[in-house]
Amino acid sequence: MFRAAVKIVMLTAFVIGGAAGIYVYQNRTSDAVKLQKLEQEKFELEQVVQRLSDERRVAEVLVTDQQETDGVLRTTLLFVEYTKQGASLPPKAFTIEGKTAHVDAMVIKFEQDFVKANDPLRGHSIALFTKLYGDQQSPAAAEPIDAPGRIPDIYRGADPKIGAFEQELWNNFWKLAEDPQYRARYGVRVANGQGVWGPFERDKLYTITIESDGGLNITSEPLRGIYREALKRK
Repeated sequence: MFRAAVKIVMLTAFVIGGAAGIYVYQNRTSDAVKLQKLEQEKFELEQVVQRLSDERRVAEVLVTDQQETDGVLRTTLLFVEYTKQGASLPPKAFTIEGKTAHVDAMVIKFEQDFVKANDPLRGHSIALFTKLYGDQQSPAAAEPIDAPGRIPDIYRGADPKIGAFEQELWNNFWKLAEDPQYRARYGVRVANGQGVWGPFERDKLYTITIESDGGLNITSEPLRGIYREALKRK
């Protein structure tokens, strides 16, 4: 009977110890799963923040010539737009009167939920450049940048679904601006005209960007030597 009692005690201890081991294992596994989930949620949140604060280069501008003739300062600008994939489009040249250039555009901003989700059609604000003019000119004398009424060059070669979707928006831009129900239909938060402007000088490269859920910005940096030399030999 004594031996039987010892066996029972040993068996009980084994069962209890095994259960404890299983509990520890399960607890550790549960903690690891929770940690993995938290890390995934943190990663997804960081991606959302990145998408909301992201900027995309949409154009670059530099001065190729600047001289005064008959008392009027004329500035020639080389204007290059970029596709969504980052490829450059054929450059356009504009000569304005004055040193300060105004670049006007139509901007469409989508609801933030689409930006957060990186929606293929509405995951980033879009812009259509309209005209460019100098501070010594009136807006009525501005030169057109993208031809009105057709899809901008920047969207050519893109996914046909994107092109068709955005063409619809550009064709009905002012309806988007004025009709809240129409905006809601396309997930548009804001549609309005915007512009960037400032003095343009030689030896600087100007970059126009658009924020994921915002508007246009312009920054400048010193022109790299190779571009400066190319302009001198032009």
